[in-house]
Parts: sequence; C-alpha cells; structure tokens
Amino acid sequence: MSKITKSAARERIEFLRNEINGHNYNYYVLNAPVISDFEFDLMLQELAALEKKFPEFASPDSPTVKVGSDIAKAPDGEAGERRPFEFATRTHRYPMLSLGNTYSREELSEFSDRISRTIQEECSYSCELKFDGTAICLTYRKGSLAYAVTRGDGVKGDDVTANVLTIPSIPRTLHGDYPEEFEIRGEIYMPFEAFNRLNAEREEIDERPFANPRNAASGSLKLQDSSEVASRGLACVLYHMLGENLPFTTHSEAIAAAKSWGLPVSEHSKVVGSIEEVNSYIDYWDQARRSLPFPIDGIVIKVNRLDWQRKLGFTAKSPRWATAYKFKPDRALTQLLSIDYQVGRTGAITPVANLDPVPLSGTVVKRASLHNKDQMDLLDIRIGDYVYVEKGGEIIPKITEVELSKRPAHAVVPDFPRYCPDCGAELVRDEGQAKHYCPNSNACPVQIKSGFVHFISRKAMDILAGEATIDQLYDKGYIRHLSDLYSLTKEQLLTLDGWKDRSAENLLASLEKSRSVPFNRVFYALGIRHVGEASAKMLAARFGSIDAIMAADRDTLVQIDEVGDVMADSIIRWFADPVNREQIEKLRQAGLKFEQEKTKKVSDTLSGGIFVVSGVFSVPRDEIKQLIESHGGKTTSSVSGHTSYLVAGEAPGAEKIKKAEKLGTRIISEEELRALVEPKE
Repeated sequence: MSKITKSAARERIEFLRNEINGHNYNYYVLNAPVISDFEFDLMLQELAALEKKFPEFASPDSPTVKVGSDIAKAPDGEAGERRPFEFATRTHRYPMLSLGNTYSREELSEFSDRISRTIQEECSYSCELKFDGTAICLTYRKGSLAYAVTRGDGVKGDDVTANVLTIPSIPRTLHGDYPEEFEIRGEIYMPFEAFNRLNAEREEIDERPFANPRNAASGSLKLQDSSEVASRGLACVLYHMLGENLPFTTHSEAIAAAKSWGLPVSEHSKVVGSIEEVNSYIDYWDQARRSLPFPIDGIVIKVNRLDWQRKLGFTAKSPRWATAYKFKPDRALTQLLSIDYQVGRTGAITPVANLDPVPLSGTVVKRASLHNKDQMDLLDIRIGDYVYVEKGGEIIPKITEVELSKRPAHAVVPDFPRYCPDCGAELVRDEGQAKHYCPNSNACPVQIKSGFVHFISRKAMDILAGEATIDQLYDKGYIRHLSDLYSLTKEQLLTLDGWKDRSAENLLASLEKSRSVPFNRVFYALGIRHVGEASAKMLAARFGSIDAIMAADRDTLVQIDEVGDVMADSIIRWFADPVNREQIEKLRQAGLKFEQEKTKKVSDTLSGGIFVVSGVFSVPRDEIKQLIESHGGKTTSSVSGHTSYLVAGEAPGAEKIKKAEKLGTRIISEEELRALVEPKE
C-alpha cells in the first residue's frame, strides 16, 4: 500500500465503509448488486488493509467484521410493485459467519501454511463446490424440521420455514439414527433450467427478468406466498453441521451421515491430503463448472478434522479453518453499439454501454456499466469498438478492455454530456471525485423521484409504496417535495392506476406510522450525499437533533473521527440550500421526529463507568449499549486508558482484547454486565 496520510486514510475508510455497506444492502436485501463480486472483494481487501495500518479508525460496525444482512424484503404489492414484508426473525444458536475468500493460489498456500503452523501435523482438507445461492440454516428436532432461518446479519435471520418446506429436496422428516437436535447449514439455489423457465414466464407478462440465478433464488425465498415459492424450482445443498456432542470426528463423516438421513449434500465433494491436491481439484472444476446444471462461483476448502477446526477457531467474521477460492470472472468479446447516460438519486451520471447481446456466465449480456468518464478515457473506448466484458454472476457486467485490433474505421469517440440528460442543468464534478453530477437536485425529475424512493425505503421511513407509485404521484403533480407525501389524500390515491380503497388506506396508514420513525432514520431518509445509514445513526447520536447538525460548522464536523472532508462538505452544502431547510420545517410540522430520543434512565449503578462493547451477544449490540446507558454508564467505540470495562461477547475484536489486556482493562461477559445492574436479592 502506498504512503497515505492519517486524514486521507480516515476519509478513504469512511468512503469504503459506506460503499461496501450500500453494496451489501443491494446484494443481500434488494437482490440487486451493481458491482461484481471481484470488485466488491477488492474494496473489502483495501478496507481491511487500511484498518490494519490505522487501527485507531477500527470500528466494530465495519463491514470487515460484520456479516452482510439479508433480513427482510418484500413480495408483490396490491398495485403490482415491490413492497416491504417483514418475516419473523429468529436468533441463531451459533453465529452464522461468512467465509474469507481469495482469488490467489499464493494466498491459498498461505492459508495452508498458517494451518500447518498451528496444528503441526499433516492436514487433510474437504474440497467442495461453492454454490452460488442464498445461505440457509435448518434446525431438526427429533427428526423433524423445526425451522429454517436465513443468514440475516449473522446473529439473527428471517424465519422462512414455510417457504423452505416447499422445496422438494429438503425433507420434513429424517430417517435413520440421527441426533436428538442439530443444525445443518447450506445454500438454496436455482438450477439454470428453472431460472430460464422463470425468466421466460416473466418476460411474457412484461415483468423484468432476474439477472442471474443467485438473485432469483434469494428473491424467491422471500416471497410471501409459499405456493409461488413452490413453483420456482428451488433446490438445496447442505454442507455444515452443528450441535452439542455430535458423534463425528471429521467434517466428511458428518456430511455422509446427513446424506444417510435423507438430507441433500453435494456429490462432488472430495477429501484430499495436501494443498497440491486442492489445486488439482480447483483446476478440474474451473473447467468442468461450465457443464454443471447449477451456478457455482468457486471452491470451498475446509480442514476436515473437527478437533482441528475447534483448535483453529474463528475471527470476528470468518472461521480460520475454511476459506473459499473464487473463480475469476469469465469474459466475452462483443460490440459496443451505443452509450446511455443515467442519472442516479444523488445526481451522479453513470454511462451504461449498450452491447450486441452475448452469452456470458449463464445469462445474455446486453448492457454493461462504464462507471464514469475517467473509466471511459482509461479504456480509450469508441462507439463501434469490440470490447471484453466480464461477468462472474453479477447484475451489471463490466467492460475491462477494448480489442484494438478489431476497431472499425467508423468508430466514434463518445461525447460525455455537459448537461444533465434529464433536466438540462450543467453538470459539475467535485475536485478529487470520479463522478459528474447534476447539481439541480430540487428540480431534476429523476433525482426527485429517486429521492422519494429512498425516503420511503424500509431502512428509512418504511412507507408502504414503491417506485411505480412514486412515478404516478409525480407524473400527476401530487408530489414535488418530500413533505408533499404527508398531504396526500385518499381521493388523490384512488386516481392512480390499479388503486382501490385498500391500497389507499394502507399507504395512508403507513404514512401515519412513519411519524414515529426515530430521528436517525429520518436523517438518513433525507438522502444527503455521502451520509449512509451508519453515518446518520452516528451523527444523530452525537448531535441529538437536526437543529444541532444544521448549526454545526465544518470544523466541528471534521473533528469527528467518522466524518471526513467529503462528508462534512456534503452536509454543509445540503443544509445551505434554503429549499432543504424549508423541507425540514414542513416535515417537522408533519410530525416527523427530528430529535434523538434519550435512553430512559433506570439507575446510576454504572455512573462514571466507560464501556466498550465488542462481539456477538444474545441481543443486538445496540441493546447492550442501551442497557449500559440506562444505568448511567457511557459507551465508546475504542479501548483507551479511560475505559472501565470491555464487554466481550462471542468473537470479540482481537485488537480490542489485546489492547484491554495490555492496559489492564477489566474484560467482562454479557452475563457479568447484567449481574452488575440487576438488583441484588
């Protein structure tokens, strides 16, 4: 890593965290990723390297230590749009972590060397196909399926038992000599045949087809109607068993037993005795995967002996005894026909290439993102060029190279727009930023409508509407500013296509309910550039009210560790706009919350104590912090000489533990914390 200043590192870390959290949400919840797995992994690796070099900026909420969450997404609404639908959540008995991964054989050898140094014996590995689907955890009690839960955020997930019971390969009851209770984890996926059939059906009724089998599987599993799930052709493969006192000495023995009980496992797994044999297995499947009837995106390598797995243990996010080798994206050569310039919610202009359709990784690619003008210049791209497109299971493929030997004489240099293609405003480009933006945020139709879609989203105001509804409301002139939502009438809603009394009443009821949404989500819903969900929560807690944030100057903002120059400038610029300030007042008049609710004080038992909370607990980490604050304690994110206690759950941050031990800070468990505040008998 090249030399970087502390200030620049802090800003880059904040940027990467915001970007990665956004991509995690797109991938796990919306089932709509916009970058490749490869690009995502590179961003995550860069963030991990920066956090290691600058440990003072480490955070327990960083995506390098948190598992991406798939909790809650929606079935079709009455008006034919996607609507939020909350499944009941269930806490995992054992944290459901994610695998570390690599694209490098050298890193794979380093993984093997680390294991050898720890166990100091010859090691055998179980090699398995990495199915490209959505993770699931099944619990069996007395031979019957008790419940099925998605990965969620690793601590708890959505209970999708009713939907999982419709998947033919998952048995309701087992046969044979099985344990009294156990968990088994795996992947729900969609075979190519079912995927192609589903997309053909969707195209016939003018619905947007799914871009790849992984998104189709994940979206299908979260449908409200189990009978529709049953029609989707989902399948399952199981690959990891957990439980108390299981009678197995190796992973492969456990999986063989699962097969004997009637559970679906992969027939392609293989136990090998060396890293050389691992590489041979990878070489074989890197070619053979193209003939499989289902999608895979790599190979999983696990230490086979279970006692060695226990000895190797876990990081905060991943097991140390397993890793995934991911295949590099496939690529294809095709012709660039034209370029569209799309306007995003924040006004960012994204060039998208229209391609001569080409089959790639199980789908037909027609479009690919060019990202920004710098990328276009770097590629030296022309309309009419033949280009290489990479796509490893992603939604929007990426053009990686121009085949100059095939450049036609009539190829035309693209003319990147000077003006917004939607509203005509002159585009701007902030210093040091790659994207061009339309600055006309309060008058550009695409930005306005996208801002509404963001505002109503589940993580923001959670209003029962969708993009189609916003389009209709805008086109009819009913909404122009966010506050207009709270002036909508039933009579107006009934003029929308397909809307009846129930649809209108549901939307109005959700608008009323949104008035109780806490301040941090209201602040996030405003859609200020560079202020993501985590940043909004932090700023709301730090300042306590929208008025305090509005009154903060740039120096005050940049002094906060989590706020860099880019975010600070964006906040200052947003609140400097009189239209935005006017909207704050109108939304306040509509009853929205613009002050942080204070934690109700129960006692002064922990008064004067400073606590750092790290790891996975029986409840969300925020509840542990609220418990501390309700009894007079204070919480901070990093261990220092002033820290009174480090409250450590499962898989706490190793650096925090190390620093607490060095400083002599007392380390306590969740149970010990509760004992401190519970009344003595």
